[in-house]
Amino acid sequence: MSIPFFNTHIKLASDIIAADLSIIVMMITALVFLTVAKKWKALWMLIRTTDHRKIGILYIAFGFLFFLRAGLDAMLMRTQLAFPDFHFWVFHGEKYNQVMTTHGTLMIFFVAMPFLIGLMNIAVPLQIGTRDMAFPFFNSLSMWLFVIGGVLINLSFVLGGAPSAGWTSYVPLAADKDIAGNGTAFYAMGLQVSGIGTIMTAINFIVTILKNRAPGMGFMKIPLFTWSALITSILILLAFPALSAALIILIFDNQFGTQAYDGGSGSPVLWQHLFWAFGHPEVYIVILPAFGIFSEVIGTFSSKRIFGYSSMVLSMLVIGFLSFMVWIHHMFTVGLGPLANVVFGITSMLIAVPTGIKIFNWLFTLRGGSIRFSTAMLFSLAFIPSFVIGGVTGVMQAVVPADYQYHDSYFVVAHLHYVMIAGTIFGAFSGFYYWWPKMFGYILDEKIGKWQAWTFIIGFHVTFFPMHISGLKGMPRRTFTYLPEDGLFELNFISTMGAYLMGISVLLFAWNLFFSYRKKEKKSVADPWNGRTLEWAVSSPSSHMRWPRAPLVRDLEAFWHEKERGDGTLIPSAKEESQIFVEKPTILPVLLSGGFFTLSFGLIFEVLWIAVIGAVGILLLMGWRSISFERNIKLYTSKQLEKAIRKEEG
Repeated sequence: MSIPFFNTHIKLASDIIAADLSIIVMMITALVFLTVAKKWKALWMLIRTTDHRKIGILYIAFGFLFFLRAGLDAMLMRTQLAFPDFHFWVFHGEKYNQVMTTHGTLMIFFVAMPFLIGLMNIAVPLQIGTRDMAFPFFNSLSMWLFVIGGVLINLSFVLGGAPSAGWTSYVPLAADKDIAGNGTAFYAMGLQVSGIGTIMTAINFIVTILKNRAPGMGFMKIPLFTWSALITSILILLAFPALSAALIILIFDNQFGTQAYDGGSGSPVLWQHLFWAFGHPEVYIVILPAFGIFSEVIGTFSSKRIFGYSSMVLSMLVIGFLSFMVWIHHMFTVGLGPLANVVFGITSMLIAVPTGIKIFNWLFTLRGGSIRFSTAMLFSLAFIPSFVIGGVTGVMQAVVPADYQYHDSYFVVAHLHYVMIAGTIFGAFSGFYYWWPKMFGYILDEKIGKWQAWTFIIGFHVTFFPMHISGLKGMPRRTFTYLPEDGLFELNFISTMGAYLMGISVLLFAWNLFFSYRKKEKKSVADPWNGRTLEWAVSSPSSHMRWPRAPLVRDLEAFWHEKERGDGTLIPSAKEESQIFVEKPTILPVLLSGGFFTLSFGLIFEVLWIAVIGAVGILLLMGWRSISFERNIKLYTSKQLEKAIRKEEG
């Protein structure tokens, strides 16, 4: 059974009905909770906020919701692959392709990135001694555009079919509307809208870090997490336009019948070049902030200054530079010729060198340190051997003749997850446990946290290590079944059990959030870890627009320096500012993102009047922002701001 919906039909299959019912139940539950708990006013304030800390929390909250959806997709895939020649529910054939595509797309763009950008929002302004991001309005708008992009990708499943050409959306399959339907349009518009927000975020961080640092904080006194945020933002600014251009062409090919990627008059290889020119820097866009987190956590819980600070900064810069010179290692089998393959094989091996430098620096930081095995530290320590495995298999694939054997096998799937999960997700969990007091003013329970860490780490290796072997035995990626005589059952079954263990770990994390909120341990929440950088010098949770006067930075580890050589308090700058600008809360970012949603919806379903309403709405709201800008600014003196901060902190 199906019902018509604009230019498509919604098939009321059992999985679609289950998804619709779950959405309705979640919406009703949310409405009841907000009403019973009397949280409507708090919600209204939250969605209008321009405070970097609250925006960071929203990034992480929405990222976690998408994490649950993408994780569910992973569980469905692993269940389908647990047994040979298995047909689990409806998740085989085309439906498996849809689940596989949304899993990869959500994990890369709507889980890894918001987790890390959320932590960047929370920690970076605190670490550099500034009051907020340079452009608070843009910060809010960027976050809501990310949300709208994620909503579009998720809605595709219940509105006529999700994208099914893989998270890389290879053409000409993705450009063929008879095969892909509206799935490609959902994919392209979702990534395009969220990509606009991500580019705005990058500009915001670059300006904030370069222009708004506290007095005395030269470039070689910037904390490593902030350095990683700066380099990541530069990579975003250079890489995302390539993806935007690729998606615009894809939309025209899919929706309007142009043939830029067609195998006849156009070139499918053009998509691969544009996508991977973005795609490989993207790997480091989601890895470098995690490197910064590990540096902060390992230094703090080793009670030592990070070993080789200058080489750590230099290695991140080199990684950022080389990340734009390796994309063709995804295309060794395309047929570009031996010269291109050799050159990019060499650069792919070279990029392992600065990464290796960082590994040794973390190990030398641990050596001789007074190590405390907190949950954040467990994730950081587990990252080192796990990421090394991923790095070694990456170098193996840089050997061109060997890559011809590994290519499009489960060996590549194992490598990708050893890099992305061991780097990004381990880093995100480490950052959550580390900076949770800065977000909410209490510590997550360490006992539950360690159970969660060990189940996730063990489940991760049980899931993905066997995939190296199944790949070497010939199992192709993006396949929904295999035969009993292939000899792959045991390996796939073990991987499925590991995936279930990781699922249990995520449920333990959710339980920890609830348990710790009810318990609310507030022991030394301002500086619970005996921190070394500026964020631990302010209250927890950090107040909006803290520091009536900017702190004076006298050392790389500014707060630790004041603990050892002063009285443990920061010295304020001698300069007293006569005008401090504070952006008031505003609903405009939400309305603007709604305009982008309406425009995207009209383009996806080819309904011109809906698209026009969205476009006109965006232009009108942008005009209103221009003429109402000054009304949304509040001015303080240093003394007035100090009084406001004391009132906020109670």
